[in-house]
Amino acid sequence: MSRGILMAAAMILALSAPLGAEQIKDITDIKGVRGNPLHGFGLVIGLNSTGDNAAASKQAMASYLRRLGIVLKPEDLTSKNIASVIVTAELGPWARLGSRIDVTVSAIGSASSLQGGELLMTELRGADGQVYAVAQGAISTGGFTATGDKASIVKNHPTVARLPGGARVEREELGHYVERGEATLLLRNADFATATGIAEAINKLHANSSYAVDPGTIRVKLPSTVNEKNVSGFLARIGKLEVDSEMPAVVIINERTGTIIVGANVGISKVAISHGNLSIVAEERESASQPLPFTRAGTTEKLRQTRLETIEEKGTINVVNRTVTVSDMARALNAMGLTPRDLIAIFEALKQAGALQAELKTM
Repeated sequence: MSRGILMAAAMILALSAPLGAEQIKDITDIKGVRGNPLHGFGLVIGLNSTGDNAAASKQAMASYLRRLGIVLKPEDLTSKNIASVIVTAELGPWARLGSRIDVTVSAIGSASSLQGGELLMTELRGADGQVYAVAQGAISTGGFTATGDKASIVKNHPTVARLPGGARVEREELGHYVERGEATLLLRNADFATATGIAEAINKLHANSSYAVDPGTIRVKLPSTVNEKNVSGFLARIGKLEVDSEMPAVVIINERTGTIIVGANVGISKVAISHGNLSIVAEERESASQPLPFTRAGTTEKLRQTRLETIEEKGTINVVNRTVTVSDMARALNAMGLTPRDLIAIFEALKQAGALQAELKTM
């Protein structure tokens, strides 16, 4: 059995284990508790001739120096030691004034590497245009580039860098997660059964306090004994409750990589499967055509010949009984000696035949 088949079988069998209970906090989000994206334009300096020579970089650097009292024209800056970058970050719901957040720095010009550079002070703004954080510091690319006269080598992606804790929060964005005495839980994978199970588990702890609005939304009414000081503890107790999480019957196929993911509840009706491959081999050959000996007419010519050969594998009809578990399905399909590419074609054909009792998604 090839390595590709073993990997496909391992992924299918890994999903065949019985589903266990999940904590509510692991499968839901609290409405209002979210991060806010930040972005800004910045300059990275100190590069070893790996920056860009764009007019925008020169103009931005000249403006920066002018604020420091040094007046230069953009054309006076001729080195490639600076680079224009876009700086992005996420302001978490609990980030407070003075705390630090991570930022990502990405080159937007022709810079070949940001290795060894330092980000100048950059304002990070939200969607409303307000400044929420300020970033500055030495950046880390996690890669490198080296160039010679005739060759070069690049490791990882040296035009994108990280600054762990590189921005300090200057403006808070408070998360409001309690509205009119209720908190709302948002199920990450919407499902009627799971949403109902969450509401029932909460009601066992606090009677008549929760109900499922729809497959992805559960409302929780705060008891009268819960106030602003202990609402966090109340939500923490709810988050630790365990419920059975239902997995939908779905098969996900990524044809570009040959990856197949099969959900635990997928079933196949009883079918007969025959799958074979047809290969066509084309081979180009060259031969020489020479005139007869002692003749004055004719010249030596090259002739190109094409040879075609077809190779068709023998196919047999295999009966696959109605499967109950994913492990049964994995054993039935892998017993046929199929490659991941074959499995993709078979799953698509099973869906067309109505024998695949699941949703088929293609990436």
